Amino acid sequence: MKQLKIALVAHDRRKVDMVEWAVHNADFLAHQHLVCTGTTGGMVYDAFQEKGINIEMTRMHSGPLGGDAEIAAMVVRKEIDLAIFLIDDLNPQPHEADIQMLLRQCRVHNVPIACNRYSADLMITSSLWDDENYIPMEPKYIHFQR
Repeated sequence: MKQLKIALVAHDRRKVDMVEWAVHNADFLAHQHLVCTGTTGGMVYDAFQEKGINIEMTRMHSGPLGGDAEIAAMVVRKEIDLAIFLIDDLNPQPHEADIQMLLRQCRVHNVPIACNRYSADLMITSSLWDDENYIPMEPKYIHFQR
C-alpha cells in the first residue's frame, strides 16, 4: 500500500475521541504520514509512544493559532490525501472561519474528509487506496444555462 498523508484535526471536546480512534487504527496509521494540528498531534503521538508504536508525524500550530489554515494550504497544494476532522458541533469555535476554510478546500480540491469515526473507518479501509487503475475524477465546476 502506498503511504498516505493523512491530516488529523480534532476540537478540544473531540480529542479523546480522536486519540481512541487513532490507537484503534494504529496498525494502519503507523504506515502513513500524519499531519496534525498541534495539541491533537501531541496527544496522538503520546498515545502511540505509550504503546511503543513509532509514527511519522508533522505537527502544525494548534487550530485557533492557524493549524487548520496550514492544513488547508496543504490541501490546496495536493499534499494531503485524506483528512479526518472530528468537529465539536455542539459548541461555538473562535476560529470558525478557518474550520470552514479547511472543509471547503477539501471539497473544492476533492480530498476525502471524514468528520466522524464511522466515516473515517470507512475511508481508511477503502480498497481504492491500493487500486492503481483508480484515478479520482477532478471536480467540474460548470455553469449551466437554462
